[in-house]
Amino acid sequence: MDKVRVLVVDDSALVRKLLSTMLASDPRIEVVGTAADPLIARDKIKQLEPDVLTLDVEMPRMDGLTFLENLMRLRPMPVVMVSSLTEQGAEVTLRALELGAVDFFAKPASDLAGTFAGSAQEICAKVVTAARSKPRARTAVRKLDVAPRLSADAVLPLSQSAGTRGGSPIIAIGASTGGTEAIRVVLEAMPPDAPPIVITQHIPAAFSGPFAARMDHCSAMRVCEAHDGQPIQQGHAYIAPGSQHLLVMWDGAKHVCRLHDGPPVNRHKPSVDVLFRSMAASVGKATVAALLTGMGDDGARGLLELSQAGAATLVQDEDSSVVWGMPGAAFKLGAAREALPLDQIAARLLRLARQPLDSAPRVAAL
Repeated sequence: MDKVRVLVVDDSALVRKLLSTMLASDPRIEVVGTAADPLIARDKIKQLEPDVLTLDVEMPRMDGLTFLENLMRLRPMPVVMVSSLTEQGAEVTLRALELGAVDFFAKPASDLAGTFAGSAQEICAKVVTAARSKPRARTAVRKLDVAPRLSADAVLPLSQSAGTRGGSPIIAIGASTGGTEAIRVVLEAMPPDAPPIVITQHIPAAFSGPFAARMDHCSAMRVCEAHDGQPIQQGHAYIAPGSQHLLVMWDGAKHVCRLHDGPPVNRHKPSVDVLFRSMAASVGKATVAALLTGMGDDGARGLLELSQAGAATLVQDEDSSVVWGMPGAAFKLGAAREALPLDQIAARLLRLARQPLDSAPRVAAL
């Protein structure tokens, strides 16, 4: 296979060196060049024809967002943003994802060498995945330590009574790479009285609050970052906080959000599998679930558990996904019988949620 050709764009010479060294240590990647600002990057894109850009936000002569907007309009290509773990960094990064960036990784304020080295595997995986993505504007191997891959069993045992509760419908959505924009599209199409929606998006802790606030501004529903013990109500959407698993539990009178500080599942925290398993146990056949664009397979087994519990399940189709990893894995497992374009998912979720539980099978029909 051809190596992924990467151009590193950052005004910091240290960051350019660290990123270049780290990316070059992966045999799948070739760093073809670096640039200290967008104007240099513009010329090097023409000369070197990279497959992927890593792009800093704060740079001289032209800021990263302006450059990204121009790039996605004139020469769309996969871009992975390098962002700071601050509230302002989160806002800028979310705007970059709106403009067409595929993914991002966080640049620490201190100990750059140590933090980057610890994230090498994740950063290289993001770049390789970005090379296989479909960028769209809005309108010698270094041995790395690998964390054990845990299943949802690490947080919540599989219930033997899943699917028996029923009751008022709750919509569950899981997503990862490309998901912030996919979730926006779904929430923008929801009416203010839509059934409650619970959402797990793979996102760092510093980014989930600003992401929820951004979604609240663009949706007729009330959207918030979930809090432990929070009642789940119609017309509201609840987004899992970064670094905590979101579960839906029955407290004897109502469904509530529960936050769990357990280990990463499928190397993610929050994990979609954890959310979906909790829904299978506490909501069962009244669940309507969708798995959207994302890298990896988190959520695929959880969606299968929901389907087996009688819930209605669907996935985003390959053509409209930035990365058809998670939805593709679920579809291949038989966890969903329906794969829909992103712009049709909100309407389908609403129809399924308003369908009487005993009128038809709750697994989405082809």
